[in-house]
Formats: sequence, structure tokens, C-alpha cells
Amino acid sequence: MQQQGMGIGARERHALIILNSYRKLIGKPLLVTNADKSAAEQLFEAPIAVLSHGTQQDPVLNYGNRTALGLWEMDETAFTAMASKHTAEPMIQEERQRFLEAVAAKGYIDDYSGVRIAASGKRFRIEEAVVWNLYDEAGGYYGQAAAFARYTRL
Repeated sequence: MQQQGMGIGARERHALIILNSYRKLIGKPLLVTNADKSAAEQLFEAPIAVLSHGTQQDPVLNYGNRTALGLWEMDETAFTAMASKHTAEPMIQEERQRFLEAVAAKGYIDDYSGVRIAASGKRFRIEEAVVWNLYDEAGGYYGQAAAFARYTRL
């Protein structure tokens, strides 16, 4: 499946930036990958939720894998048009901003939990999420990503 606004090469590059930044900052792989499939395909099909946003002043989501899209109950077009802050309930956005600033300073956080809201208004609590900075091949800041396997529908 082609990510909205990204060609095949750009999609693969984005997946590799997510995977390589995780490995470099955390010291272990996000996924055990298989050389028979592209990184983009494996990341999209992963059983854990993975999402990322860009470097804008008010960051916009630029990636969500199948698991994340299902949790937020959106297709790729809607998901990648949403400001990252809208993944959280409005009353906790200030807390979310402080958290993102902490990630920016340290490079990653590996124990985040918080309530998120799907397009339908249903809420779910993510648990033990890892949030990390993304860096491109030249070491330039590229945005932030998050991944989590545990969540509870509320």
C-alpha cells in the first residue's frame, strides 16, 4: 500500500529512517526484519502501532502503519493530514507538549502511557510506548516517531 504523498522510494526511505533512528537511539531493533520484503512493507504490516510526524512548528502526522490506522480508525489520507496534537484529547495536550519536549531533549522516552482518541471518539490508553527522535542519513533532525504494542480500549 502506498503511503499518501509518498512514492515507493520515499516510503522505503521513511521506513528506514524510522527503523535506523530507533536502533541508533535505543540500541536494539524495533522490528526483526526479513530481507525478502522491503522495510516499508514490514513496518506497515507490523503488529505494533508505529506512527511519526514531521518537523513543522505544529507537527503533522506523516506516517501510520496498519495497526495505528486501525486504532485511530482512519485511512492514510485522513491520518497523514492530522496535526499530531490531535491524537490526544484536548485537555491533555499541554501534558503531551511537555512530554514531546522531553523526548526532544533526551532523544527518546521508553515508558510513555496516555489516553488517545480515535476518529469515532472512542478512547484508548497506550502503554509502555517508545517515542524517539528521527534523524535522516546525514544526521539532520527529521521528526519524531512512536511505537507501542500495548493498549487498552476505554
